[in-house]
Amino acid sequence: MIIADYLKALGQIGDSRFLRVLALGLGLTIALLFGFTVAFAWTVGLIVPDSFALPWIGEITWIDNLASLAVIPVMLIASIFLMVPVASAFTAIFLDDVVDAVEAKHYPGLPPVAHVPFSESITETLKFLGLLLLVNLAALILCLIFAPFAPLIFWGVNGLMLGREYATLVARRRMSRTEVHAFRKRHSTTIWLAGICMAIPLTIPVMNLIVPIIGVAGFTHLTHRLKA
Repeated sequence: MIIADYLKALGQIGDSRFLRVLALGLGLTIALLFGFTVAFAWTVGLIVPDSFALPWIGEITWIDNLASLAVIPVMLIASIFLMVPVASAFTAIFLDDVVDAVEAKHYPGLPPVAHVPFSESITETLKFLGLLLLVNLAALILCLIFAPFAPLIFWGVNGLMLGREYATLVARRRMSRTEVHAFRKRHSTTIWLAGICMAIPLTIPVMNLIVPIIGVAGFTHLTHRLKA
């Protein structure tokens, strides 16, 4: 049933509101990852000296160039872990557009909802982004320690976080906070599995830009199905 929810969402990918969120998210994702890469490279440049001398060898002048080149593979690996919080952040900001499109097509009889104010959405998104970054840094450390289990750790941790957040973001439109909490608790396993189904393709380049939109749409179908 979870796969069916995502297939319904995928079938609506050509919707203009889906494409608008995709375009906005693509620009924001590239800007954030580029900014992070520049900041990381600048920090490395400050820490690593331009040259230094070694006994019996003499002056070494190429270490800063080597460090600069090392930034590229490091950031490629880090971007896999950063993509989840970044993608989740931009999707949360433009959540209503995607959910409105899904409900207009598949659930036309629903009453209108009072959208969350944009300022409140930004605040909640930044809070979740900060938490997700910390969790992913912890997951990265665990992946380095338990390398053979790295994919399972990444998918499990991010599936839990993404499932919880996306279920909350969709459900709160038509439920009270108490009802949302009870809903998540009652369907915790299903929500976690749905989150894992998002976390797995988020590690695939290019695909990870589309997944958050499909995820939000999929969780919309999942939420209405579980409520029914």
